[in-house]
Amino acid sequence: MKKLFTCLWLWLALLPLTVFSAQPIDINSADSQMLVDELVGIGPQKAMAIVRYRQQHGPFQRVEDLALVNGIGARTVEQNRGRMTVAGPGTQTPANTAKKP
Repeated sequence: MKKLFTCLWLWLALLPLTVFSAQPIDINSADSQMLVDELVGIGPQKAMAIVRYRQQHGPFQRVEDLALVNGIGARTVEQNRGRMTVAGPGTQTPANTAKKP
């Protein structure tokens, strides 16, 4: 029984490391399901709007550009700043080092 409690305690102690160790997702290549799964406040409709915007306007140059998508505001961008990045030709600005507008 003591061994079980020790294992449970160890598992609970290490759980936050798995949550915070996730790599940011590239909003220029993520599909709609990944956007839903990884970003706070992004449901299926907003995720599809992000993908559609990206297809029509090209890749995002900075994470702040996500606010240009209809239905996505600055608050949503700020809530997800550490969870996303932009990548691709000429877009090498990680979310946590991007300048605020």
